Amino acid sequence: MARILSVGTAVPANSYSQEDLLQIFGITDPKVRSVFLNSAIDRRFLTLPEPNADGFPAAEDTGRLLAKHKSQGIAMGSRAVQEALKRIGADISDVRYLCCTTSTGFLTPGFSALLIKELGLSRHTSRADVVGMGCNAGLNSLNVTSGWARGRPGELAVMVCIEACSAAYVFDGTMRSAVVNSLFGDGAAAVAIAAGADRDAAPGSDLMPRIIDFVSCIIPEAVDAMRYDWDSVHHGFSFYLDPDIPYVVGANARATVGQLLQRNGLRQSDIAHWLVHSGGKKVIDAVGVNLGLTRYDLRHTIGVLRDYGNLSSGSFLFSYERLLNEESVQRGEYGLLMTMGPGSTIETALVRW
Repeated sequence: MARILSVGTAVPANSYSQEDLLQIFGITDPKVRSVFLNSAIDRRFLTLPEPNADGFPAAEDTGRLLAKHKSQGIAMGSRAVQEALKRIGADISDVRYLCCTTSTGFLTPGFSALLIKELGLSRHTSRADVVGMGCNAGLNSLNVTSGWARGRPGELAVMVCIEACSAAYVFDGTMRSAVVNSLFGDGAAAVAIAAGADRDAAPGSDLMPRIIDFVSCIIPEAVDAMRYDWDSVHHGFSFYLDPDIPYVVGANARATVGQLLQRNGLRQSDIAHWLVHSGGKKVIDAVGVNLGLTRYDLRHTIGVLRDYGNLSSGSFLFSYERLLNEESVQRGEYGLLMTMGPGSTIETALVRW
């Protein structure tokens, strides 16, 4: 089985409280302010445009947003990969496969080619780009990357989620955009992955979980509940989140988790660690209620939302990093990873230390 050897994260230099953002953008609408201030988010790391003469941030057209997606994505993605490699004493030259995941912009060539150039990876590095799948995509990419590693024992693979969410912000005064602007933050997270007997016997392998299994669930009747599409009125791309999406996700969480556990001969009580996507307060609450999870079970998910906002595809890896930093994981314990996103989709993975 493939193992997660290490994790590395990166965010932009500047962070803002929700109150800061309301002031910076001059938001006075009571309904919009309420969305920001009741989000269970304290701070988010963002890349905001310089202010105009009126003191408010300059408007960014689609071209400027795409340029931000590229520049911030390369910067954050590079740092996250370097941090993940540093933690296992690996070098850039050791990487044989790179999978890059993003949903906050579109580039051709994609981040995989751009990071190979930026970091100086071998020109023979195998690569893949997972683009546009949304917040669930981190586990889709982990599935692909671990599969590559299983097929090439001893070779090092890296997966990196790169989400410059501020490159997808639209300020049009609507509640649709206000909900999105109140929630997402910028960040990147990378994991190093490898398989083989040498990895199983390596020092510290007890803290490098084996990736055991994946289960997906797509909810076709809610295909339009989360989307990033063209707004012809404002001539730009923008996110849409249906108000009912927390309940749709919550209602399908138990069956998805149940299938993953059943086919691996486990019960829910066998899971010691839960790493759930920090999709938003209502999403976390809905998943918690439907699975009977406590706030302690979801402490890392809640903490990441509080300190970073929704980091899209990389959120669950920020939670994973916090779990490792606790130094509370014991050999033989199981962990369950869960992400949710457009489709509507629930992705799950089972790991064991």
